[in-house]
Amino acid sequence: MRLAGRFAIVTGASQGLGAEIAKQFVAEGASVFLCARSEPAVRAVAQQLSATARDGQKVLAHSADIGKRCDVDRLVEQALGASKRIDILVNNAGVYGPIGPTHEIDWDAWVDAVNINLIGLVYACRAVTATMIRQRSGKIINLSGGGATNPLPRMTSYAASKAAVVRFTESLALDLKPHGICVNAIAPGALDTRLLDQVLDAGPELVGVEFHERMRKIKEQGGTPLSVGANLAAYLASDASNGITGRLISATWDKWASLHERAKDLDGSDIYTLRRIVPADRGRRWDD
Repeated sequence: MRLAGRFAIVTGASQGLGAEIAKQFVAEGASVFLCARSEPAVRAVAQQLSATARDGQKVLAHSADIGKRCDVDRLVEQALGASKRIDILVNNAGVYGPIGPTHEIDWDAWVDAVNINLIGLVYACRAVTATMIRQRSGKIINLSGGGATNPLPRMTSYAASKAAVVRFTESLALDLKPHGICVNAIAPGALDTRLLDQVLDAGPELVGVEFHERMRKIKEQGGTPLSVGANLAAYLASDASNGITGRLISATWDKWASLHERAKDLDGSDIYTLRRIVPADRGRRWDD
């Protein structure tokens, strides 16, 4: 019950990781406000979670397109009307965007993907910030992924927007640190979700033979369990992670469960952040 009495907004919560995070939050005692573009789908998830909620817990749902400012404004307004406070924001909504060479894909689709993955996420953070500052507390959790740390040819809108999410997370964390608000990004691992199916359906000709084969193997093996990323989200949403901010944390590779014991070491360091590699980092003495 690490999240008892907390109120959380979870975007992209109609399926996959978003729904799993909402499930974990409810199990940990939080009230949740779920949103997604499909109202029937997100309300179905809310109905399922309501059956597991305890007395005093709220499970609410609302259709919203994170890429539209008016939808985000309405979402936050309704959340405050239901709770009067917002303790946690999980920005999970995201898309792969168009797949193929950048000079060939539909430009409007490329821009739309960046609008959802980055611009909408930034605006959602902006929309809850004033409330969290008044509270002198808050946890913002942004979903990133492999696109942030590795080049993804033929999926450039996804890669560019996810890398930008991490740098935004690091920057916003510094802005909000004096107000007691923690901002972190999660890399949840290779998930077997609709996004993986989208890559497989596109075929090796569009996504590349090597990448398609890697995704095919992940599909066969089942991918990283959704619960792994959801458990990390619950940890970052709880008081246990207080002081940990401005980090990109891998749900599968990092020993995050005891990260609070390293909070002082993390503070002021570049551990779990994006950085430029210089020749000396690889044993080259090009500058001598």
